[in-house]
Amino acid sequence: MRKVVVTGIGFISSIGNSISEVEKSLREMRHGFDVFPANEGEHCPPKLYGSIKEFVTVGWDPEDWTFPDRFKIARSHLKSMSAHVLYAHCSTLDAIKDAGLEPDEISNRRTGLYTASGGSAGAMYHQMGVLNSRGPLRCSPFSVVSSAVGTLNFNLGASFKIKGGICGTASACASSAHSMGFAWEAIASGRQDRMFVIGAEDSTRETILPFAAMRALSTSADPALASCPFDAKRTGFVGSGGAVSLVLESEDAAKARGAKVYAEFAGWGEAGDGHSPAMSHPQGEGLVAGMENALLSAEVSAQEIDYINAHATSTPVGDLSEIRALKTLFLKDGGTSPMVSSTKALTGHPLSMAGALEAGISCLAIKNGFIPGSAHIDTLDSECAGLNIVQKTEATSPSVVLSNSSGFGGANVSLIFKKWAS
Repeated sequence: MRKVVVTGIGFISSIGNSISEVEKSLREMRHGFDVFPANEGEHCPPKLYGSIKEFVTVGWDPEDWTFPDRFKIARSHLKSMSAHVLYAHCSTLDAIKDAGLEPDEISNRRTGLYTASGGSAGAMYHQMGVLNSRGPLRCSPFSVVSSAVGTLNFNLGASFKIKGGICGTASACASSAHSMGFAWEAIASGRQDRMFVIGAEDSTRETILPFAAMRALSTSADPALASCPFDAKRTGFVGSGGAVSLVLESEDAAKARGAKVYAEFAGWGEAGDGHSPAMSHPQGEGLVAGMENALLSAEVSAQEIDYINAHATSTPVGDLSEIRALKTLFLKDGGTSPMVSSTKALTGHPLSMAGALEAGISCLAIKNGFIPGSAHIDTLDSECAGLNIVQKTEATSPSVVLSNSSGFGGANVSLIFKKWAS
């Protein structure tokens, strides 16, 4: 199996739209939340969301949108986009620039694209409204390719002329972590030399508010109370969106072009809970198995992990499941806990994009030497006893990082990144 490395990252997120902005927010523990623009009083309990700055995507005509001038997008590409596709296109442009890729290194049979998103619920809702009120022939001819679950594949594959493997994954909040894992397999096995992995979500009422009915969203207007993973009084997550793009390459491909390397993507694991369509297993059994599989894949021991970027979203049930899973794996037989934090305290929970976002953060932490703190903890949940929950960002360089993602249906994915020894 060939070694896989990360050579480029692009962020469009609530805490920044560049690598430097994201790192600054993480180091300073600065959140990316704003008042929810669709606040409807008592009928809209959530008060905050992770906003995407510098992008205005109100309305359904992409030509009315505004976004940073540094992104040049052809009108022929823009017209088939929804908001999260725009974010993904921009984050991919940044990842390509960051990786130093030339056009022929992007468009060839050895370079592929794996994506993850839930599609655009807002665009779908709008087009269904047109269909029902005015008839199907009055819908936009781009209604399907701008809103369906595969819209990232459709648009990005065409815009960037991808000729290698192209696919999307749909496992809820584990989706882009699955895309990372499957891209690792494509490169490690020799099927591809290079893969783009992109996770993206709208940050709109149609994407976020349906979780209110599940009582999964925090109703606090105070960011310190609304997004507080591992805190004893956590009540739910703050919804978010944006896009993150990563460039993965084989070791040989990266060395051949003299690419900088953020980290080695050493291996991954997945496992199911076999428990509930919506709730995590109370003891985190599937996550324990997923982490164990990742350790086997990466050929590292539990005690070699320096830092864990936890999935923890700030829900009472989900956080507790992960806490118990971490204790089961890392504290057994007298083991000690690595440093643990949840960056969702700052970014909010971007749903299917979470795995890619936190993979990017993990690689940034390894490359630039810091451990992101777990913000907004007032009273640490007593169940965390024995775990090293890092509450302030530390200038410590991790060598081996594990990043967890969990989704509906008990889908659990763990990714492992290592400091690159060139």
